[in-house]
Amino acid sequence: MENISSSQFTYRLSIPEPENHLLEVELAIANLPSQIIDLKLPVWTPGSYLVREYAKHLQDFAATNEAGESLKWQKISKNHWQVESKNHSLIKIRYRIFCNELTVRTNHIDRTHAFLTGAAVFMYIPEYTQQSYTVEIGKIQENWKITTALSKVANNTFYAKDFDTLVDSPFEIGLQECYNFTVLDKPHSFVVWGEHNADMQRIVKDTAAIVAVEAEIFGGLPYDRYDFILHASNGFGGLEHKNSTVLLYNRLGFRKEESYLQFINLVAHEFFHTWNVKRIRPQALEKFDYDHENYTSSLWFSEGTTSYYDQIFPLRAKIYDAKHYLKLVSKAITRLQTTFGRNVQSLHESSFDTWIKLYRPDPNTHNNQISYYLKGELVSMLLDLLIRSKTNNLRSLDRVMQIMWERFGKEEIGFSEAELHEVIETVAGVDLSSFWNDYLYGTKELDYNYYLEPFGIELRNSRQDIPFIGMTLKSKNGIAEVEKVEFGSPAQKAGISTGDSVLAIAGIRVTAENFSDRIRDYSAGNAIAVTIFQQDLLRTVEVTLQEPIYNQFELVQIAKASPNQELNLRLWLSI
Repeated sequence: MENISSSQFTYRLSIPEPENHLLEVELAIANLPSQIIDLKLPVWTPGSYLVREYAKHLQDFAATNEAGESLKWQKISKNHWQVESKNHSLIKIRYRIFCNELTVRTNHIDRTHAFLTGAAVFMYIPEYTQQSYTVEIGKIQENWKITTALSKVANNTFYAKDFDTLVDSPFEIGLQECYNFTVLDKPHSFVVWGEHNADMQRIVKDTAAIVAVEAEIFGGLPYDRYDFILHASNGFGGLEHKNSTVLLYNRLGFRKEESYLQFINLVAHEFFHTWNVKRIRPQALEKFDYDHENYTSSLWFSEGTTSYYDQIFPLRAKIYDAKHYLKLVSKAITRLQTTFGRNVQSLHESSFDTWIKLYRPDPNTHNNQISYYLKGELVSMLLDLLIRSKTNNLRSLDRVMQIMWERFGKEEIGFSEAELHEVIETVAGVDLSSFWNDYLYGTKELDYNYYLEPFGIELRNSRQDIPFIGMTLKSKNGIAEVEKVEFGSPAQKAGISTGDSVLAIAGIRVTAENFSDRIRDYSAGNAIAVTIFQQDLLRTVEVTLQEPIYNQFELVQIAKASPNQELNLRLWLSI
């Protein structure tokens, strides 16, 4: 490691008054031979594929020289500031960031802690992103502790070898519980902020088991230490980093078993990103452009395959059984098969268009989009089953991950779409052109039973018990508001739109809560009068109900499975 005294770039972060949610940032730039300095703030953070416009929270920008004299500066664009440095030996850039958005990808400061996301805090000079950076934590509350993946080089002082490392190492500063544990002789910790009802000893035990089974695929752990940062509050989410992850979970969501197991899936997901995404990366994410969208069509693999494994690993770790796993997959299939957008958007398109679609839902999202997490998970499952079937269980999707790690992950060389396909086809031993055309580039229905049959599993579906009208309602200020209208449904054909208020059916008032019961009073083919407010105009439209649709899908074991099917199932689900 180079001596930190030689670092040209030193940040000092201070939080003198946490109640005002303001972070004070000072960037000292030493001996930069330049007349002009161009400073930028990232517009997004790796792992969260949406332009977040972090600069909207920046205020009070100022620049001075070594004598404390103000320097001229101007703002060039939304996230770009230009300073007339005139070869001064020391330039100090000061600004403040408003931090009051608690997610895994944004900043949050209150009287108990500060969570700081690198991309949302640190300005940078584009030509110097390969230089080292020092971060000093200045004024904070006396009893606050500091957690970050960065190397500690002095009291409250940390070192990053380059800007990517700085962005990839969030800070959790404040009141925190810390639970240390060791896996494969490497130190790990669970750092928890917020009141909660979690059994941390159980979480640590199960997390250690998850870490071990994931490491088994790759032959070890690729870091010296690892932190799990848990925000026990409201909401749900996770964001991966090379040597840490940030988790957001409902503070009272740990007691019920199903909710607890969902948290364990989240842990397994984010930790698997230690390899898949953080080190095994698509070419578009090999080098980050913090100024613009970084387009890739391989998020179905980076996120979807990770979603497949986040349910497999707790099974392998014996945290839950095969029955629970099949229940999780059944729910995933139900979500996909009841999303009309599966007929419109391909998995390839979903990956590429994440920047404008997945994180920006609108009234038509259900009709023209699918999630690359969801469909990617199910396509990955089919690939795993296919590989196991074609190789008589000698290989599986695990082997794909191992090869991707050896060829691309260890050296962090970005893979192309063609290279990913070539690895999968080599492991499977078959040409998968038709598979890619149908399920990746096309919108053909996934043939679950074809791939599940060799494992003694079949997918069964059932119809809902009410005629199909094709819209869902939510209660808003006591009024039944249309939340979603399915494309081609009776409701859409009648002219009902998202945002309309539904007042009555056949002249009798309805609410969001009793709407389904009212529809049960009718049969397919009945034409019912639905009274609505549409853009403040009172209308009554005629809706002709259709036959009930299939809306429940369940994976079940075949009653009289053959010995080979039973063997395949045991090997797949670690029974």
